[in-house]
Amino acid sequence: MVSSDLVIIDDLMFMAIDRHEANLFFQLINKLYGQTSIIITSNKGPEDWGDILGDPAITTAILDRLIHKSEVIHLSGDSYRLKHRQTIFGNN
Repeated sequence: MVSSDLVIIDDLMFMAIDRHEANLFFQLINKLYGQTSIIITSNKGPEDWGDILGDPAITTAILDRLIHKSEVIHLSGDSYRLKHRQTIFGNN
């Protein structure tokens, strides 16, 4: 993966992860840090990651690497997926 120009991680923090998984995620980010571009999408802001990762130290270390030299883009509004799939929920 380090030889990739770009790594995309979609829907990060959708579900809580245990301490071992958080440690593995840190190892991944640490390995990619400074070696490749990373795009991460999440429905949670960085302020919520500590609760989901369950370890403030790992959360800080991950965010430190991700936010350094990054561009954070915050999108708001209706879900694109639901907006274009309203027919499965009726005609409302």
